[in-house]
Amino acid sequence: MTQHFDLGGDLRISRMGFGAMRLPASTRGGPANDRGTGLKILRRAVELGVDHIDTAAFYYHPDGQAANELIRAALAPYPPGLVVATKVGPYRGPGDPYPSGQLPASGLRAEVERNLAELGLDRLDLVYLRPGGLETPQDEPIGERFEVLAGLREEGLIRHLGLSHVSPAQLDEARRIAPVAAVQNRFDVTQPQDAALLETCEREHIAYAPYFPLGGFGIPDDARVNAIAARHGATVPQVLLAGLLALSPVMLAIPGTGSPDHLEENVAAADLALAPEDLAALKR
Repeated sequence: MTQHFDLGGDLRISRMGFGAMRLPASTRGGPANDRGTGLKILRRAVELGVDHIDTAAFYYHPDGQAANELIRAALAPYPPGLVVATKVGPYRGPGDPYPSGQLPASGLRAEVERNLAELGLDRLDLVYLRPGGLETPQDEPIGERFEVLAGLREEGLIRHLGLSHVSPAQLDEARRIAPVAAVQNRFDVTQPQDAALLETCEREHIAYAPYFPLGGFGIPDDARVNAIAARHGATVPQVLLAGLLALSPVMLAIPGTGSPDHLEENVAAADLALAPEDLAALKR
């Protein structure tokens, strides 16, 4: 299994990355995590070879930590080759526990500049436009907002552009404006409903980084995955991650955690070699 992917054709990254969403709080609506633990996780992730971190300015806990601040505090000055990806589009007001709407096109520059300032960067490696919430992606036009990000790319504030939670029609619309280096939709081996868009990404060499690689807000209880885990002496999350990486050469895994032990477990999944019969079972 190829362990690396050339993002946008010019950024070689490990296919096992790290998602920062759970750094501020481990559970949706739960208490803030310990700051020291978050810093430890980020530093250990880089020690383990993680060179792709996915974040967002709206990943923060009202009473505690913010993902971007933790990333900067733990890792700046950033090691050579570390790719930091972020997303813009969702609006989260001061009193909102979660994003509650969408920024208009006129608000995207300020959100990109906010990420730059919080992360202490002059240029963002990858910026996703996320036009929707958690409902099924719709086909509303995204061209006006994507054009803003394309302009910021031309200015040199962004290196590569991505899309998160989009339909095939929205991907087509965006690609008529500027190159799309990555897609971040919901996908895991127990819920492969986005297979057609994944095929498009494979054909066009676009990275595909599922934002719920471990099933969402709870680990799925899937008999196939449970059986494979038992055969290999592995955990269910490890099988879910290894299954994703084996499914497609453009697949990137960005599991997040607030636990140092879970970080070690997740990263080790990149070395879990699933047998052909395991992969066949996952595709049934």
